This record gives sequence, C-alpha cells and structure tokens, in this order.
Amino acid sequence: MLDRRRMQLLRAVVTSGSLTAAARNLGYTPSAISQQMAVLEKEAGIALLERTGRGVRPTEAGRMLTDYAAVIDRHFTEAEAELAELRAGRTGRVAVRYFATAGATLVAPAVAALRREQPGIQVELKLSDLKGPLADPLAEVRSRLADLALVVRPRDQLSVGGIQFVHLLDDRYSAVLPEGHPLAAKRELDLTDLADEPWVGSDQPGPCLEPVLDACGSAGFSPNFVVESGDYDTAQGFVAAGLGVGLIPEMGLGNRHPAVVVRPVRNPEPIRTIYAAVRAPSPAQPAAVHKLLDALATRAALVAQAALAARTAQAAEAFTLSGEWA
Repeated sequence: MLDRRRMQLLRAVVTSGSLTAAARNLGYTPSAISQQMAVLEKEAGIALLERTGRGVRPTEAGRMLTDYAAVIDRHFTEAEAELAELRAGRTGRVAVRYFATAGATLVAPAVAALRREQPGIQVELKLSDLKGPLADPLAEVRSRLADLALVVRPRDQLSVGGIQFVHLLDDRYSAVLPEGHPLAAKRELDLTDLADEPWVGSDQPGPCLEPVLDACGSAGFSPNFVVESGDYDTAQGFVAAGLGVGLIPEMGLGNRHPAVVVRPVRNPEPIRTIYAAVRAPSPAQPAAVHKLLDALATRAALVAQAALAARTAQAAEAFTLSGEWA
C-alpha cells in the first residue's frame, strides 16, 4: 500500500529537482530522503526516479504519483478545513422531527434564524404525529435517524435511556368559547365551570390530551367530547358555530377565530410541557445540533413573552365585556 507521507516526499524531490535540495527544504538529511524513496519504490513496485548528473528526474510512474500527491494533498487540506467548520458548528446537517403546532411557532422561526447566522447548516424537517402508538419520535433519535425531536412530555417521564430532554416551553391551555357564551363574561374560569359543557376536541390518547384529561380528573369530571377535531384551527371553527367549548394550548391559538373568546382556566391549569429531545451528550454530538438548540431556546423565550402578553389582553377583554373584574 502506498504511503501518503512518502508520496509527499516524492513530490518535494521532483519539485526541487534533487534529493539534497528536498532534504534541505524539509529539514531532513539526504540519506533519510533516499531511504524513504527506496521504500516508496518498493511499495510501488516500479522505479520512480532516475539520476541526471547531480539531480534526479521522475520516471513516468514518478510523474503520475507526483500528480496524485498534489491532488491528495489538496483534498486533505480541504477535508481538514471542512472538519474545522463542522467542529465549530458552521456546517453540518441536522434532522429534526416536530409536531404541527410547534412547526410555525417554534421551528420555522428558529430554523430561519439559524440559517441567517450559519447558512452552511442544513436542516431536514419532518412532521411527526403526536397521536397513536407510534407517536413518540424518540426511537428515531436513539437510532440516529433524527438528531432532535420536539416532544410533549410529562415532567415525571424524563428518564429515558440515551435521551436528554431540554426544556423549551410550558404551553398553557386556555378555554375557547363561542361569542355570547355566559362564561365569556368571566375574567378567569375554574375548570369545573366547563364540566357540564359539550366539548370540541379529540378524545384519542396522546401527549397533548393527557394534560387536559389529568386536569379535568383533578377537578372531578371527565370532558364530554361531542365533536372530534383533528387540529386546533378546525376546533375553533366548531366552537365559533356554538357546537361546544374547548381547551386549546396557547401555541394552538396563533390563528385565532374572530368569533371565539379565549379565557384562562385555573384550579387546576392544564399545561403541556415541550422539550427538545436529543441523544445524551457525547463527543460525537454535532455542534450544529447545539446551534439549533440555542435558536429554539431563544425562540421559545419570545413565544413565552408573547403568551404572557396575550393573557394580559384576554383579561382586559373580559373586563371590557363585563364592565368589572369577574
């Protein structure tokens, strides 16, 4: 097998025109260079140099290996540069799994910010379903099909082998009521206020339904779902039509229907907790993943601030409707 280091020595000899000149340029002795050329010719199985007076010149095989040595050296230099960029997180590829309501609110702005800062990072985005037995994308993270997944996870279920959960956001559920509903005059609702109401939503098991069912169970009732809706925008449409009420997380209210009112709920307040799931820290973790995590955390902080402002606006709206704090 040809040795790359010896091929570079051959290139130095051919370029300088003699063993002595190459040795002087490289800081070797002429005998050391001569020994290395002898070993390289043995590896190649053919003569690479021929003497011409005090110098040497390459044979046809020597010229060919010299040309390849130049190409190899250039490729190694490029590889080292690309590795440096990858280590610094300026290039790379990150495969992301996300759920629908996190897409527009969290993922899209975070990826756009990352591209502005580090345009060399490529992000592969794939929607995952939060319902059903195959809803949890953690298996893809473990098997390296994905580098990062946005998940809704109870705080007491964060001990998963090989997975690290990075907290991003606590997404509070609000009550969504049709305009003119008697409860719309209240500033805040106790969850029990909704116990006897028909509900719009989905009764299919999933991590986004669990906080609602747990909160209702703590309040002593089970919601009566009369209309099943696959997404929050559609659910608002059914609520606006007067077919029921619902609980929708703040991130699901980005496109608020003009014919619904939104009120905070308490005693208890349902919250879904959103995490970024990545493989447990290791030297092999791409730096680009950390860059995306930083962008997601920054975006999540802005979303939390906007949600607080929205809750303040809801309280002001309730005061306007009722004329006094309910």
